[in-house]
Amino acid sequence: MNKFSILNWIKKIMEYRNLGKSGLKISALSYGSWVTFGTKVDVSLAKKLLTKCYDSGINFFDNAEAYEKGLSEKIMGDALKSLKFPRDTYCVSSKVYWGGDKPTQKGISRKHVFDACHAALKRLNVDYLDLYFCHRPEQTTPIEETVWAMHNLIQQGKVMYWGTSEWSSHEIAMAHIVARQNNLIPPTMEQPQYNMFERKKLEHDYLRIFKDIGLGTTIWSPLASGLLTGKYNSNIIPKDSRANLKGYEKLHSRFFSDEAKENIRKVIKMEKVAEKIGCTMAQLAIAWCLKNKYVSSVILGASKISQLEEN
Repeated sequence: MNKFSILNWIKKIMEYRNLGKSGLKISALSYGSWVTFGTKVDVSLAKKLLTKCYDSGINFFDNAEAYEKGLSEKIMGDALKSLKFPRDTYCVSSKVYWGGDKPTQKGISRKHVFDACHAALKRLNVDYLDLYFCHRPEQTTPIEETVWAMHNLIQQGKVMYWGTSEWSSHEIAMAHIVARQNNLIPPTMEQPQYNMFERKKLEHDYLRIFKDIGLGTTIWSPLASGLLTGKYNSNIIPKDSRANLKGYEKLHSRFFSDEAKENIRKVIKMEKVAEKIGCTMAQLAIAWCLKNKYVSSVILGASKISQLEEN
């Protein structure tokens, strides 16, 4: 099968997968706003990107209160309001943890979970969140408090499903134990980083809870912040790369580490595989993630229409 026929076959249909054991079907490819909305993407471009996603069958848009201090959600919300997609045809998410500098503006206490939810609803211009994630675990808040807070939001109709992001398998299991003991709604999904270079959690740490709990996953950074596209193979950071954005210096420094140099050598070898089967390196990396049966959706982070079309 040549490149042309492969791409035409892919365009025929978007696959939809159940989010874990839930009945919610989300697109195997989804779209997120981390690092792009509020930095590279304004409302005008967001409308074009979201339209391209929606017309291609994507029905899940990912966001968080921490992304550009809420501006990312505001841009996405303004774009969705203008586009007027029927609310029952797409899902939107937010995440709670980093809301501000004050003690009550961060973490996953009952107060901040509630405050952050209402703020996200306002910024995103929606009446409810389809998915609501605890962006990170927190040692100073009892897990019982967080589980109760999420359960209450679902009972109030403000959240449909709740989950975690970058929690350990033990922390996720504890949340399920608390929910079961108190007849509460447990977390439905986890959002870990997953790509060819970041595999431990999804392929090892979570295997037991996948089998016991039936957890869904919406994975982020399938392209390893662009490393798996091959654009960093010359060890030069493109000017328009997210690694050159102010506030994301950690991404920049990561590309010059010894580990990154070794990974680039691997990407150069993998490009030959991509060329042989008739696709780009980015397409190979995304398809590789989708082959994992525990992946519910791969979150794309494109800031250009051309990138979305390729992905």
